[in-house]
Amino acid sequence: MTGKNTTTESIRLPRHVAIIMDGNGRWATSQGKRRTSGHRAGAESVRRAITFARRNGIQALTLFAFSSENWGRPAREVNVLMELFMGVLKREVAELAEHNIRLSIVGDKSAFSARLQKQIATAEEKTAHCTGMMLNIAANYGGRWDITQAAKKVAGRVAAGELTPADITEDDIAEGMCLAGQASPDLLIRTGGDIRVSNFLLWQLAYAELYFTDVLWPDFDEMTFAAAIDCFVRRERRFGLTSAQIQELAGTGNLQEG
Repeated sequence: MTGKNTTTESIRLPRHVAIIMDGNGRWATSQGKRRTSGHRAGAESVRRAITFARRNGIQALTLFAFSSENWGRPAREVNVLMELFMGVLKREVAELAEHNIRLSIVGDKSAFSARLQKQIATAEEKTAHCTGMMLNIAANYGGRWDITQAAKKVAGRVAAGELTPADITEDDIAEGMCLAGQASPDLLIRTGGDIRVSNFLLWQLAYAELYFTDVLWPDFDEMTFAAAIDCFVRRERRFGLTSAQIQELAGTGNLQEG
């Protein structure tokens, strides 16, 4: 992932990585299997991605598991996804806690069954004490929904007289978002070959580096993840500044990590 003379300390690893896990169904179809088998294979890739992120010091990993648009898929596929989600929560939460990984399910959880909502709450509670990597699973999530519900919270504060419209800042909106309090993603990875963000973290991805790969999610492994990280560390992140300004900040030590 790095050059021969490059140390972990000298490269700028992303603090927060977000992944759109795409291609499960196409992976299954290409092998003559049902689409649902692709989702089961994809669960193994989730485990590999979490392990890679933890071992490489990534502070937060956000995985797009189920979008608000995915309810329109065939009922059988949706049911399998819900049961798979339930099973993963039951099986993996103990290992997450063991590795000091805190789990958060982000999205509109009210649409899930009472049984699944209870399992989500239990899994989050069992890892609430963890202080290591943050693992966000975006389920029934949409970027526009996230912004809308944050705007409603701000509107509520205005109605209560806590805030005036003229005083509303980006921070006020960000505080109402699902990932409030976390650093925005530095890197977005999308598997499966499509080149779009698909209503994922629209607010938070404003300055993220984007990396697209044709690899289908069940085939996503440590080498694929490492290739994305390698591409990230070779890019110059300017945040609206010039290259000369970035070099000057780097020379003075005032350039923040990530």
